[in-house]
Amino acid sequence: MKKSTAVICLSPNKGGMELAALKLALILSKQLNITLIIQKNKFMHEQCLKNEDYKNLNFKTITFKSTLSFSIIFGTRKIIKDHDIKNVIFVGASELKSLYFSFLGLDINLIIRHGTTKSTPKKDWFHRLIYSDVNYHVAISKHLSKNVKKIVPLTKETKLVTIYPSMPKPISKKQKTNNDNLKLLHVGRITQGKGLKEALQACQILEQHNISFTLDSNGGMSDKYERKFKFFLNSLSYKESFNLCGFTNVIYDEYPKHDIFIFPTKGEGFGNVMMEAISHGIIILSFDNTAISNFKDMGFHIHLVEDANQEALKDELLYIAKNLEEEKEQAYKNIKKAKVIFSSEREIMEYVDLLK
Repeated sequence: MKKSTAVICLSPNKGGMELAALKLALILSKQLNITLIIQKNKFMHEQCLKNEDYKNLNFKTITFKSTLSFSIIFGTRKIIKDHDIKNVIFVGASELKSLYFSFLGLDINLIIRHGTTKSTPKKDWFHRLIYSDVNYHVAISKHLSKNVKKIVPLTKETKLVTIYPSMPKPISKKQKTNNDNLKLLHVGRITQGKGLKEALQACQILEQHNISFTLDSNGGMSDKYERKFKFFLNSLSYKESFNLCGFTNVIYDEYPKHDIFIFPTKGEGFGNVMMEAISHGIIILSFDNTAISNFKDMGFHIHLVEDANQEALKDELLYIAKNLEEEKEQAYKNIKKAKVIFSSEREIMEYVDLLK
């Protein structure tokens, strides 16, 4: 019998990392006694209160103003001791300096899940200290495993493993839609580097070849990026073919409505939306970089073009549009393979193997 486990993610943001932490807590709760520790009155807290998917999660909240905070140190320590927690899976980065002191003197099996690429080395004396009690580093892709080795201080006792994420729930039961025009989808926060601008630029070739299309975008808008993005959008002659749909809790139902998932991001730690789109049998088009390349290595039928090559992206999009029915058939075959590779049972057991 595995001992009680906490999944900790103290980020206030609304994005992939926060959703990944919620999903991880949800699937592990199927077999383990899980306590989710989150920041009060932020996105993850709202999801636990209002989203039907997460309403049964056992969660505790902490209020704090900075990532190095007595509130984090003593708040987390109290939860850990009150619930006799022996395993901690931390999803994040900045708050680790506080959590080091939260766990000081306690018998904790500390696992850090790495879901984003880090660029700044963390091998100075302070980071060596706060990472010194980590038992396992879990990278969610081969790309991130290499990144962790390069950036994070590893001790002789620390183990580095790769565990691919899984689909937290079955794919949508919505029937595949037959559209009168070409329907493209982009999913993710609307901010620099997430690929929406590049996706829109690629659509120029569709207009040039008189191919009727719409591009829908599901994701929250970054406040700092909004003005710049709207200025760019207004410069496009085909801006009326773009729909800004905002964040949705039912993103799975959007995949069957579309023909192509276009995601020319500048880099991903894993790419949860890529996994979701592949699992729904939608045609995939992206840049070949970071962890995105791993999906091709897994044997899925997807379209990857040279990283940051906008002309190649346009050409590949045109090719897909001209061979749409054949490409739909190939993409649909991904579903069977995805059910095995992205199985939640597989991910659960790989984490269980790390726990006390």
